[in-house]
Amino acid sequence: MSLSIIFMGTPEFSVPTLRSLIDAGHKIRAVYTQPPRPGGRRGLDLQKSPVHQAAELLGLPVFTPVNFKDPDERQRFRELDADVAVVVAYGLLLPEAILTGTRLGCYNGHASLLPRWRGAAPIQRAIMAGDRKTGMMVMKMDKGLDTGPVALTREVEIGDTMTAGELHDKLMLTGAKAMAEAMNKLEYDELPLTEQPAEGVLYAAKIDKGETRIDFSRPATDVHNHIRGLSPFPGAWFEMDIAGKPERVKVLGSELAEGEGAVGKVLTDDLVIACGSRAVRLTKLQKAGGKPMAAADFLRGTSVAAGTILAAGSV
Repeated sequence: MSLSIIFMGTPEFSVPTLRSLIDAGHKIRAVYTQPPRPGGRRGLDLQKSPVHQAAELLGLPVFTPVNFKDPDERQRFRELDADVAVVVAYGLLLPEAILTGTRLGCYNGHASLLPRWRGAAPIQRAIMAGDRKTGMMVMKMDKGLDTGPVALTREVEIGDTMTAGELHDKLMLTGAKAMAEAMNKLEYDELPLTEQPAEGVLYAAKIDKGETRIDFSRPATDVHNHIRGLSPFPGAWFEMDIAGKPERVKVLGSELAEGEGAVGKVLTDDLVIACGSRAVRLTKLQKAGGKPMAAADFLRGTSVAAGTILAAGSV
């Protein structure tokens, strides 16, 4: 036996789950993903999503509706006659007609320990808040935002210097295994559901560009968490004078350091920066239009003398 599955996902994060379901012996009726978007160096070429590309390589039918308002789209979904839909970072809100359009409903792989960090950016928000652990949860979807009952949980520790990119990759693989395990249990009616607690709800709002500038007036721990929570994308940044003009510099890596001084002051020649309390050492940086580089390599081409004050505060 195996389940017939409609898979719904878009970014790279979703691809290992699609492959794990196939490896587990389940049949993928169809793949739903976001429509191709403008991309390329000039933004003129339409680029298929990572899930779209993976599905085509696997020989799977792919559908890319803008939404599910069209009755014909809803009918096509139902006519696939699938046992279940698996949703991982799809990017579209699903109406009730889709949530109930398969025999067993829709199951979502969500990158947090619900009900903490419901919403769009759970990986980044967990790190920015200084959480020590997070995880992947498989839940049965309902009409709310990440409010459905939980079927399976896999916890992941968040290291002191772990970035959002590193946590993304770890959760991506953890989630793939978790979903395959959940679907295998569902196949034999052995997947229990537990309602989420009413306490501890937090929402992981989408990252706004206005919150990406580094505010060195905050405690060093907060600055460090802010930097690693936004690394590698969109990247936390500060502004400094380079060749006589102000330029943005992204910080993609940092660590806590000892030291005190005026907020934003460069305390040492290896980029220890004073914060509102204590200090951070910047370990990986990227100039506008340049490549990410270790701090030592950055300093070979850009002088940042001890005593320099880096701009602090948010835009």
